[in-house]
Amino acid sequence: MKITLTGSLGNISRPLAQQLIAHGHTVTVISRSAEKAAAIEALHAIPAIGDVEDPAFLLRAFAQADAVYLMIPPNFQAADIKQYMKNVGDGYVQAIKQAGVKRVVNLSSIGAHLPDGPGPAGANHYVESRLNELTDTHVLHLRPGMFYTNFFGSIPMIRHQHIIGNNFDAQVPMVLSHPADIATTAANTLEDAAFTGKHIRYIASDEKTGGEIATILGKAIDQQELAWVGFSDEELLQGMMQGGFTEEMARVYVIEIGIALREGTLFDNYRKHAAAAGGQISFRTFADEFAAVYKHSFA
Repeated sequence: MKITLTGSLGNISRPLAQQLIAHGHTVTVISRSAEKAAAIEALHAIPAIGDVEDPAFLLRAFAQADAVYLMIPPNFQAADIKQYMKNVGDGYVQAIKQAGVKRVVNLSSIGAHLPDGPGPAGANHYVESRLNELTDTHVLHLRPGMFYTNFFGSIPMIRHQHIIGNNFDAQVPMVLSHPADIATTAANTLEDAAFTGKHIRYIASDEKTGGEIATILGKAIDQQELAWVGFSDEELLQGMMQGGFTEEMARVYVIEIGIALREGTLFDNYRKHAAAAGGQISFRTFADEFAAVYKHSFA
């Protein structure tokens, strides 16, 4: 098959491209960075360099594709991230319709069952709804939890302050997902000739509280005293902005999600479907990956 992937060579798109290429598919990888072209070609994929906000480019990238994998790349400059996500979703729908793509795997998020969900969830709900309007296209929406790889962003805090945390306390549970599990589910669906209709699948590789995460990561990096700290919304916001985040990015991708987690509203729909959720890689297994990256940060 001819399959087009959005997401450049990110934590999901790279292993997804590798799996599909290994199975003999012709894979095109979209990236807005011309510097990624050589790395894409090194995977034996075809680079498509352009902007997902450009309708003409999207149509060219999706042309002749039997299937596409969709994700909305972050835009650190967007004044309104949620509207940016909706706009990209609208562009995807139009390009899919014009190109006649028959199969789509869409990276959504946990919480996307809520029209006004926290963080990116509400915008993902909108994009899911728009894709479901496509009459001649089969669609799977993947709703993962928080990515394991997000914890790499905590390495500076762990190194310099010997703590880890967020704007919720150590007893709050998190549904977590390994990007490799997401990639495997996406690949299996893109290759499944029997897949039809419009469906949702949750990806939950593990579930842990903040306190459990601190204990597991602390053991992996030999910091047995590592503790989870619950910051106030304002403390976390100011810390993130000092670290280079825009206020919009920090509020949408972190602060709003943390509020929803501590209020217990994010996982209502997931709990109804947890038994059918995909995901195999435990957080304890990921801790070994984390330890390697943590050790490398000292080099």
